[in-house]
Amino acid sequence: MPRLLVVLAFALVAVDVFAIVDVILTDRSRVRALPKVLWILVIVLLPVVGVVLWFMLGKARSVSAGRTRTIAPDDDPDFLRNMRVKEEQDERIRRLEQELADLDDDDKTN
Repeated sequence: MPRLLVVLAFALVAVDVFAIVDVILTDRSRVRALPKVLWILVIVLLPVVGVVLWFMLGKARSVSAGRTRTIAPDDDPDFLRNMRVKEEQDERIRRLEQELADLDDDDKTN
């Protein structure tokens, strides 16, 4: 029985340390409800309950706030718009180069 208590105490300390390190390494944008310092205090003062609260309430599951979803280029309207603009610019450059070449040919024949 004493061995089981030692193992459980060690597991509790390990989970607390893991949770504290997780709080420290988590980006501020993913921390909810309380500031990081208060989450650390909750974890230290309420070992089991604090860890559960941190993982259930304190840490946001995704980083959707502030980041955009990655979409394929053919589904992205901005990408398609930029491609059309680039194609129009390329066509305009080709026409201007052709006009310059035509003007050069006219100058050589005169």
